[in-house]
Amino acid sequence: METAEFVEILDREGRALAVAAEAAGLGAKVPTCPEWQVRDLVRHTGMVHRWAAAFVTEGYTTWHPDGGLPDLDGAGLPTWFREGHRHLVDSLRSAPPGLACWSFLPAPSPLAFWARRQAHETTVHRFDAQSARGGTPDTVAPGFAADGIDELLRAFHARPRSRLRSDRPRVLRVRATDAEDAVWTVRLSPEPPAAVRGEDGDADCEIAGPAAQVYLSLWNRLPFPEVTGDRAIADLWRERSAVTWS
Repeated sequence: METAEFVEILDREGRALAVAAEAAGLGAKVPTCPEWQVRDLVRHTGMVHRWAAAFVTEGYTTWHPDGGLPDLDGAGLPTWFREGHRHLVDSLRSAPPGLACWSFLPAPSPLAFWARRQAHETTVHRFDAQSARGGTPDTVAPGFAADGIDELLRAFHARPRSRLRSDRPRVLRVRATDAEDAVWTVRLSPEPPAAVRGEDGDADCEIAGPAAQVYLSLWNRLPFPEVTGDRAIADLWRERSAVTWS
């Protein structure tokens, strides 16, 4: 996917998040993040948007701290969120292709990284907001969902900080059934997971289903669509795969 596509998705998903948050009410529980109310979701995502935009606009070449959560509530909080979201979208759209700044996952360029990462960050949290609102949340396009699976498996969990470890070698297969070239083999061991595209040898467990469902289940927002083989490996994912802010 191209950077402009990610920015377009970020734009759309952020606007949908704000609408859903207002419809749900800031005090509503977020069923996909049981420790949060909607106000916590809005504060967190708005903070992340501002943090990401600062790298794009200021060109920080090393890690820079976020600005913290705002002391806002009521009608002012959705307004604050929309302002930060718009600033991030506009910053990404106007940034030069050769933008040089810090990023934390492999990508063709820092600009490509921030557009992709924030598109997925916002999509998952839009799903959270719509889950709090009630009704059926909007779906996620198969191609974009497959890209998000790839980011999670081959980038996030390749980092040393991943807790997804196994005392003995195990192999997890992940398969999106409605997207092209959407199969991954994940080797688990005492070291960080090693994931590759495609079927690489036998697997002890396979998680399979439509890309959107697999994507959201791997982000621990939905149950796994289908699990075959050793269910303990899917349980291990649930127990240890959370990606936390701090």
